[in-house]
Amino acid sequence: MRLHEGSAGARVLAFGGYQPARVVTNDDLAATVETSDEWIRSRVGIASRKIAGPDETVADMAVAAAGKALAGSGLSPGDIDLVIVATCTPEVMIPNTAAVVARRLGISAPGAYDLNAACAGFCYALAAASDAVRAGSARYVLVIGAEKLSQWVDWTDRSTCIIFADGAGAADVGPAGPETEEPAAQEQAAQEQAAQEQGAGEQGAQEADPGIGPVVWGSDGDMADKIYIQDRNSFIVQEGQAVFRWATTALHPVARKACAEAGVDPTELAVFVPHQANLRIIESLARRIGAPQAKVASDIVTAGNTSSASIPLALSRMIERGELASGDKALLIGFGAGVCYAAQVITLP
Repeated sequence: MRLHEGSAGARVLAFGGYQPARVVTNDDLAATVETSDEWIRSRVGIASRKIAGPDETVADMAVAAAGKALAGSGLSPGDIDLVIVATCTPEVMIPNTAAVVARRLGISAPGAYDLNAACAGFCYALAAASDAVRAGSARYVLVIGAEKLSQWVDWTDRSTCIIFADGAGAADVGPAGPETEEPAAQEQAAQEQAAQEQGAGEQGAQEADPGIGPVVWGSDGDMADKIYIQDRNSFIVQEGQAVFRWATTALHPVARKACAEAGVDPTELAVFVPHQANLRIIESLARRIGAPQAKVASDIVTAGNTSSASIPLALSRMIERGELASGDKALLIGFGAGVCYAAQVITLP
């Protein structure tokens, strides 16, 4: 039996994001439920959010975000071996969203599956993609977080309708080091490396920046009843105070451990990108990770909580605005229903 040779590391090659056109402001919500702009901003930090139209699907948004990521990386659909869609809001359970997205992007016969870790979904999917590349079961992986939470929200419930929104974010993942180059360049780089490192064995691979650090993840089933959807005819229920207490006390050690596992001191981070759940949670985590120099993603202010889409969407928007540079170290942490959580350090493309 033979095994495919994988890569010493995996890295993100590009990000892409998509938001629907419709903007719903706090004042819009105040016209239909008992709330106000000041009340919403003071509790969750949101000023507005984007909501998909009735005919816009999770797959539509995933395709749009993935198309931007592919364009940014220079990969073609034919290069992609595996598509992973992190989502907890698919329109249907069968067929899976990933296979539909792959077909619409012109990706021929890839591995394709959906992953549901709710708001931690993108970090879970990124870890799975990294493992696939390093193991050799895929060379290039398209990772997407996409959600249409608006279809699971009771718009008369102010505890949830002020928070959740729609959108998608995507990342292309491939081998770290010279393997990310074109085939001809790969061969030349390999020959040069061999000439320079005769007898060095795996030293060159070890020296290469792996791009995606080890994942630190877990779950707490005792908290499963704090964020849930009862059945297919129900809406999202969230016990906001319980979630807030858990997130602000249990997660900063996870974030710091992800830094330690990656061999990166928090003072080396250029940016901290937590799941965009609540601005107060984001600010609390940022204070506790020990990285005062790092920029902190606060996409929630104008994007709302887009669950598994929030981390790649926030990163894509920060990159588009020129706030981050290639090679910057970013700490990602996703957390939410389940409760599931995951964190890793990555090098930005």
